[in-house]
Amino acid sequence: MSSYRIALNFEDGVTRFIECKAGEKVLDAAFRNKINLPMDCSDGVCGTCKCQAESGAYDLGSDYIEDALSEDEASAGKVLTCQMIPSSDCVLSVPTSSRVCKTGQQKFAATVSSVEAHNDAAIVLHLDVDSTIPAPDFLPGQYVNIDVPGSGQSRSYSFSTAPGDRRIGFLIKKIPGGVMSGWLQTAAVGRSLNLTGPLGSFYLRNDDRPLLFLAGGTGLAPFLSMLEVLARHGSQQKIHLIYGVTRDLDLVLVDQIEAYAARLPNLTFSTVVAEENSTHPRKGWVTQHMPEDMLATGPFDAYLCGPPPMVDAVRHYFDSHRIKPQNFFYEKFTPNVALKESA
Repeated sequence: MSSYRIALNFEDGVTRFIECKAGEKVLDAAFRNKINLPMDCSDGVCGTCKCQAESGAYDLGSDYIEDALSEDEASAGKVLTCQMIPSSDCVLSVPTSSRVCKTGQQKFAATVSSVEAHNDAAIVLHLDVDSTIPAPDFLPGQYVNIDVPGSGQSRSYSFSTAPGDRRIGFLIKKIPGGVMSGWLQTAAVGRSLNLTGPLGSFYLRNDDRPLLFLAGGTGLAPFLSMLEVLARHGSQQKIHLIYGVTRDLDLVLVDQIEAYAARLPNLTFSTVVAEENSTHPRKGWVTQHMPEDMLATGPFDAYLCGPPPMVDAVRHYFDSHRIKPQNFFYEKFTPNVALKESA
């Protein structure tokens, strides 16, 4: 009997994954996994279990009333989990916190596999997840909190690898005096780290529209995860990635992007350096190098991950040029604290 992977994204940023058996309703599958999704009647009458289906195929049947779920709501992707029977993997946004549903963040351990410095700009960290526990499941673009040993602090980093891999990767900004940067300077292979997640509402949606990816600095990480998933699925979507940095030395992992361009026939990319004395062929800001053909020829989805000034500049550019992506998802970050947002 087949089963389907259902991602439940709670409004506090926590994501939990459950297995839904063929013919099983999502509400029942959640309860079986000890996650108490909102409900009252469980008969399609009250509407208490209403959620938003972000992606996936499913059947709602006809055993619910209009007051619980209107035709317009159903057309917009609203579902009643007490009636929803998936026929594929699905992603649901749950309009309440994980705490209310008596679940919480998942914690797991992984050991250091490699630490590779890229100039003074960034560090690539790879961790191995123990074979005795399930491989980490997340949506491409999401992040985890990693505890920094001996500091009592944690830092948030987006996965740069694909869901389900036992070797997980992160692209970390190298910060002088930074808690994680400092610890990584002497981190030994095999050292155990504690992680909490997945978290975040910034993740790749399952749509066929052209994709505009805008990455600032180490905000490249979630796009590497997205590109790996798209490549494995043999995506034919038109994708354009703009990777913007401050200095020439900040351009890292460009070889990985080139490798994805070889695997994805409709992927193009450009790199941009802001520093005035750079010798890079494209200088300035990402807003100065937008793909005009994509912006002018129909619906597209925009994804943006970078520091707050970059996010604000792109939002202003879209507004001032009356550019309206079909969907615009963004994530702001600062060197020490992740400000995870989407719109």
